[in-house]
Amino acid sequence: MRRLRPGLVSLFGWWLALVVVALAGVAPAAAAQAAIELRHGTVTSSVDGVTRTGPVDLSYHWDREHHGRPGTASFDLPFRLDAAPDTPWGIFIPRVGNVFEVQLNDALLQVYGDLGRGNDADYAKAPIYVPVPGRLLRQGDNHLQIRIRADSGRRAGLSRVVVGPAAPVRTELFESAYAWRFTGSVLLTAFSLMVSGIALGLWLTQVDARDNSGGTGRDGIYLWAALAEFCWAIRVADGVVAEPPLPWGAWGVLMAACYAGWAASAMMFCCHLAGWSRNPRLRWLRWPLLAVVAGTVAASSLALRREEPMWLTGWLVLEIAFIACFVTAFVVATVRRPSTEQWLVAGAALATVAFGVRDWLVIRLSDAYGETTWVRYSSVFFGIALLLIVLRRFHAATVQSRGWVTALAERVAQRERELAATYAELEAAARDQARTHERERILRDMHDGVGSHISSAIRQLQSGQASSGDLLRTLRDSLDQLKLSIDSIHLPPGDVGALLAAARYRLEPRLAAGGIELEWAVEEVAPVERLDAQGMRQLQFLLFEAISNVLQHAQASVLRIEADMQGTTAHRVPTVPTVQLRVIDNGRGFDAACVPRALAERAGAIGARLAVESRPGRTVVQLSFD
Repeated sequence: MRRLRPGLVSLFGWWLALVVVALAGVAPAAAAQAAIELRHGTVTSSVDGVTRTGPVDLSYHWDREHHGRPGTASFDLPFRLDAAPDTPWGIFIPRVGNVFEVQLNDALLQVYGDLGRGNDADYAKAPIYVPVPGRLLRQGDNHLQIRIRADSGRRAGLSRVVVGPAAPVRTELFESAYAWRFTGSVLLTAFSLMVSGIALGLWLTQVDARDNSGGTGRDGIYLWAALAEFCWAIRVADGVVAEPPLPWGAWGVLMAACYAGWAASAMMFCCHLAGWSRNPRLRWLRWPLLAVVAGTVAASSLALRREEPMWLTGWLVLEIAFIACFVTAFVVATVRRPSTEQWLVAGAALATVAFGVRDWLVIRLSDAYGETTWVRYSSVFFGIALLLIVLRRFHAATVQSRGWVTALAERVAQRERELAATYAELEAAARDQARTHERERILRDMHDGVGSHISSAIRQLQSGQASSGDLLRTLRDSLDQLKLSIDSIHLPPGDVGALLAAARYRLEPRLAAGGIELEWAVEEVAPVERLDAQGMRQLQFLLFEAISNVLQHAQASVLRIEADMQGTTAHRVPTVPTVQLRVIDNGRGFDAACVPRALAERAGAIGARLAVESRPGRTVVQLSFD
């Protein structure tokens, strides 16, 4: 809002400057020295096949003179010059139309539109400047002829005409009048479209707003502001459209509907601003506002179809009376419950109603011609009020939303802290559980491995039949398995090389004591992802059992341990490499069809393929991890 206020103040100041400049140019006779204002002449009019000729005192309001009937007219405006000018002159016509042509001393100067076609272009919306070569003017009597074609209900006619030197007539009269009517209309259209776009954009963003019934909806005040300014932008833009895209009948009804749509939407905006839209007893106000638009469309259609503008003039009396009553009620409500927003709109509404009454009297009833409407300029006050209110409300909503976002962010942060604390507790519990599981695993391994071997040693002693060597081997197996169980605690999951190195470290002294030579052919192999901590223990026990069988039963002199990566190529496309482990001895061998049950179960538990090959002098136990 602070950034927008300087721009709005500048825009308001520019508008006041434009008004001052324009008002400075409404006194054509005094603006240019040596200029001649043409007020008297003769006119020949033709309406409904009847031609009349007579004197005329400008301005000439066609609808007043001929009750809105279409027709043509030719004006002859004489003037005298004491001497023929030696510089170019110009003709300034504040208002003329709807289509026309200009001649000077029977020489055609300019043509605007087709005089043979009715309800076509309308050049009466902007002031006209016609350059005049100095050679066409002569000393003594001169005659300016202007022919027009007038359409019903389009404010046709001819204002007073000024003839004079080109420089002062153009710069001091025409350009200020052009800025007042044409350039002003363009800027007002742009301003209204800007306000409409801002209001519509804000309305579309109100997806999370709550309506009066508690459901989701959008705040209607933004929508009505957007509709009001959009209708007014179209209505004001008509002032710069000489050749409308639609036939005059349809275009005229559209312009009247936009005027009524602006009034109805502005009143709906006031209803929301005053809180009347939330009062069930005042919902009936919507129907009169709808009738304003519908009645205007019907009256303008009837006036144009019958070529009788009084139908629309009469309806506008009722419309202005209703709007005046509505504005009075709004002002009373503002006085009872004042607010800055309502005072802004009330002031703009009062000015607009006053200007509207003036326009109805001057444009629709009086014989004055060449006057422009004031409502189009007073609407700037209303547009600025709408823009300020919309931006104030949106700013308030933004501040409130930021408060909600801050509160929500604080709640989210609190939840995150609670979740972090809960996660820390769960993580600590998981670590405790992991330690408990590890203790249970060690105890289970000691029970299954060391305990089993000690139990076997006890039974051997009790039987009295075991030799000291057998008893010693059983106790050594128990000790080795205990050491391997302790080593497995520190083994990384999937690291087969580390597992083999730990087994070599623990078992190589025992192999040497048994007279068995160890051949080590272990290459660097990739980690096996499927081997978690439990899988690594299963693989460790499997290797220990294979080596223990060699020590106890094979009567071998050489034990070879191999590990490598085996990869194959099919159709020149390499496949996924396989980790292979082999325990090879040169012992007496055994029946390969009778694979020890413990080996098969452990290989199945870790997802490895077990292959056993045995004959006297060579036994191979191979594990493959795909």
